[in-house]
Amino acid sequence: MTYPRLTFLGAAGTVTGSCYLLEHQGRRILVDCGMFQGSKTLKELNYGAFPFDPKSIDAVLLTHAHIDHSGLVPKLCRAGYRRRVHATLETRDLLRFMLPDAGAIQESEVERLNRRRTRRGEAPVEAIYTLADAERSLEQVMPVGLGETHEVAPGITARFWAAGHILGAASIELALEGAGPRPLRILFSGDLGPEAAAMTGPAPCDYVVMEATYGDRDRERLSAEARRRRLAEEVRAAMDAGGNLLIPAFAVERTQALLHDLAVLFAEGGLEPVEVFIDSPLATRVTEVFDRHIEDPDNRPDLLKQRGFHFIEDAGTSKSLNSIRSGAIIIAGSGMCDAGRIRHHLKAHLWRPQTTVLFVGYQAPGTLGWLIQSGKEAVRIMGEEVRVAARIRSLDTYSAHADQSELLDWLAMRQPVGNALVLTHGERAAIAALAAHVRTRFGAKTPVLMPELGAVLVLDRAQPPRLDPGMPRLPAPELGRADWHNDYAAFLIALSERLRRAPDEESRAAIVARVTEALKRN
Repeated sequence: MTYPRLTFLGAAGTVTGSCYLLEHQGRRILVDCGMFQGSKTLKELNYGAFPFDPKSIDAVLLTHAHIDHSGLVPKLCRAGYRRRVHATLETRDLLRFMLPDAGAIQESEVERLNRRRTRRGEAPVEAIYTLADAERSLEQVMPVGLGETHEVAPGITARFWAAGHILGAASIELALEGAGPRPLRILFSGDLGPEAAAMTGPAPCDYVVMEATYGDRDRERLSAEARRRRLAEEVRAAMDAGGNLLIPAFAVERTQALLHDLAVLFAEGGLEPVEVFIDSPLATRVTEVFDRHIEDPDNRPDLLKQRGFHFIEDAGTSKSLNSIRSGAIIIAGSGMCDAGRIRHHLKAHLWRPQTTVLFVGYQAPGTLGWLIQSGKEAVRIMGEEVRVAARIRSLDTYSAHADQSELLDWLAMRQPVGNALVLTHGERAAIAALAAHVRTRFGAKTPVLMPELGAVLVLDRAQPPRLDPGMPRLPAPELGRADWHNDYAAFLIALSERLRRAPDEESRAAIVARVTEALKRN
C-alpha cells in the first residue's frame, strides 16, 4: 500500500511562506501557497521554480488572505496551474485587492532594482509576477462555506472551520479515503486568533499541523478599554516628543483595529484628536471589505468617514506627507517595513529624535522592522544609510495570533490527536518552547514533530511518525536569522562610521588600505 505523504515546503522552521503539499493516490493538494518574508536569502525562494510541477496540482486550499499564505498563487497560476483555489468568501474578497497590490509591488520593486543593476552592469531580473498575473489568478478563486464538506479531488474532501485570526481565516480539515479502514483526517490550523479555542472545530483527527508563531510567550490579558488606554499613552508620548508617530502596520486587520481604537478614543475624549494619515491604498480597499462583512455596524464607527482620518491614494500625496514634521500619526505598510510606503517615511523621519516609531506586530528576523526594533544604531533603507535616532516603541496588544496559552487551549479542544502533532509557522525557539509545554500538558502519548523546510511525513497510522529530510530548500542555519545581506549592510554602516570618526585623511586612507588588503587575501 502506498501511504499519503505530506511535504513541508514553507513555514517550517520559519514563520512565512506557508505551503504544504499533500499527495494521495496520485492526487496532489496544496494547502496555502504563501510568499516568504524576512531575510533576502529567505525571500529568494520566491523567485525560484516551485519544487513541484504546478500543472500536477489538483487543488489549492487557502487558510486566509495574508500574503505569507496566499502570495504565490499568481505565480502558481502563471506557471500552469488551471484548477480551483478554494477559500472562504471573505478571503476571496480580500484577495481581490491583496494579490493585485502584491503584483504591483513586485513590478515596482523590480523596476527600481533593475535601474541599480543596469548602472552596475548587471543583467536585469524579472518580477515574481505582475499585477496582470494577479488579476488573472483571481478568476480561479472559488468561495466555500464554513463547516461544509466538499470534494476537492477524488477521494479527498475538505471542511473549513473558523480560526479567529483575520477576516475569513480558517482551519482546514482534510479527509482521505482509501488510506485504511476509515478515512485519514488531517487538520491544518492555519493562523489562529486569540479566541480560536472557543470556536467550533472538527472531531479529533489523526494528524494536526499547528502554527507556533507565539509559542514561546504569553501576552498580557487586556480588555478593549485597557488596550485603548495603552494606545492613548503611546500617542500622547509621541506627540509630546515633538514629532510624528509612524506605525508600520499590515493592511489587513491590524490597520482596521488601530483605526477603530483611535476613532473611539477621539470620540469619547480619551485622546485629543490628531490628524491620522492612512498611507496605504490597500488598507483603504481592505477597510471597505471589512465594512461589507461587519456583523454589528451600529456599534462600530465608519472608519472611512471619520473626521481627521485621511486615506492616501496617490504616490505624490504620500511623498508630500514628509513635509509634516510633527503632530501627525502616519500608518503605512508594510508591517515589517520591507516594502511599501513606510520605508519612505522611515527614511525621512527615522534620524529625527522627535520621531516615534511604534511597532504593533511581529517582525521577522532580517527584516528592516526587526533591525530597527532590535536596537540598531543605523540601518540601510533603499541603499542609503539612515541613523536611528527616533524613539522606538512596541505594543504587543494588537496581535491577531494566539499566544502560547491560547494555542494550548485550542489544542486541548482538538484532543485526542491520533498519530502526531506537527508544529510549524514559527521560529525555532518558539516551536521548541511550545513543544515542551505540549508534552507537559498532554503527556508523551502523541508525538510532537518539528519539520524543517522540505521535510516529508509519511502518513501511515500503523507506524510511529517520523520526518524524512526530503529535499531541504535552504540550509537550516539560514532560517530564522539575519543573513549575509544584513551582515553586508552592517559592515557598510560600520565602515562608514569608522571613517567618519578617523581623526584625519591619512587615518582614513589607512583604514581603506587595510580593508582592501583583507579583500585581496580572500
